[in-house]
Amino acid sequence: MIASHNVPTLQEIDLIVFDFDGVMTDNTVYVFDDGREAVRCSRADGLGCDILRAAGAKMMIMSTETNVVVARRAEKLKLDVVHGVGNKGDCLSEILARERIDEARVIYVGNDLNDLPAMQLVGWPMAPNDAHPRILAQARHVIQRPGGAGVIRDLADLLMA
Repeated sequence: MIASHNVPTLQEIDLIVFDFDGVMTDNTVYVFDDGREAVRCSRADGLGCDILRAAGAKMMIMSTETNVVVARRAEKLKLDVVHGVGNKGDCLSEILARERIDEARVIYVGNDLNDLPAMQLVGWPMAPNDAHPRILAQARHVIQRPGGAGVIRDLADLLMA
């Protein structure tokens, strides 16, 4: 049974999927003159991942970008990552079928239109408060922080409440 409030309990969730750019970052990329890229992430999200992992949550990152910064951040946070994803709905559907996870028991946190197919698939689509208007309209819950400013930490606090 899903909780009657606007967020589920952690016991009602089998997988949490995070988009990277715009959720774990503020959607800004720094490009250096040698072509290297860097992004800005919140350390609070690292603690949020630790809290959720300690409580038994299964989490992963799904990103359209194929970029070493995504892989390095996932490694640092000890999260599985799938990047270079063309259609996030199709990719997530394949993962859920393979892992035998019910879509209704999945949180997907996204911020832009490429997240829409995955968000329409899951029981708990969520978004940071600065997401694209169509994503905010699709979200079952809007996290009251903008991307890159502790979205995962806020989600951890909500799910652990």
